[in-house]
Amino acid sequence: MLIVQIEGNVKHPITLDPTVWIFDDRKILLDEAFQVEHQEAQSESEQEKPWNRDQYQQQLNPPINESIKRFDKKKVLESSYLMPLSYFLPNAEPNEDASKAILHTEQDSKEIDFHDLKTSLLLFALDGKPLTEDGPVHLYFGDGSNKHAPIKGVKKITIQ
Repeated sequence: MLIVQIEGNVKHPITLDPTVWIFDDRKILLDEAFQVEHQEAQSESEQEKPWNRDQYQQQLNPPINESIKRFDKKKVLESSYLMPLSYFLPNAEPNEDASKAILHTEQDSKEIDFHDLKTSLLLFALDGKPLTEDGPVHLYFGDGSNKHAPIKGVKKITIQ
C-alpha cells in the first residue's frame, strides 16, 4: 500500500497518497532540494506579496499540471522528487502541545522532534517511479542533515 497516515495528537487524522504528487506543482527536484539557492528562493516566495486573484485561485486547490507544461514530460517521468510535509500537516491540525513524532516503517519506529517533522521533505518518486520496495516515502530533514541516509519506508506518522 502506497499511502502514509498522519495520526495521534491531531484534530483530524489524514491519509496522504504520494502517488498523485507527481502532478503537483509544489514538488521539488531532489537534485535541487538542498542547494542554498533553492532554500533562499523558497523563503523569499513565502514572504508577503500583494493579493493576486490568479495566485489566490491557484492556492484554493493543490496546484496541478502547471509543472507538466513547464517541464519536458520525459524529464518529469525520469526525475526524483520531494514534497514538503508542511503543505499537509496543517490539514491534520496538530495540537499545540505536540512535541515529537514517531515514524513507523516496516521494520521499526524512529522518534524525531516535531519541529524537524514540520520542516521535513518526503521523497516520493525516484527516477520518475513511486517507491515500491522501500516506500511509500523516504523522510529527509529540511536542513539536509540526513540527505545521505534518509529514513526509508515511512508508512505512518504518529504525532505525540
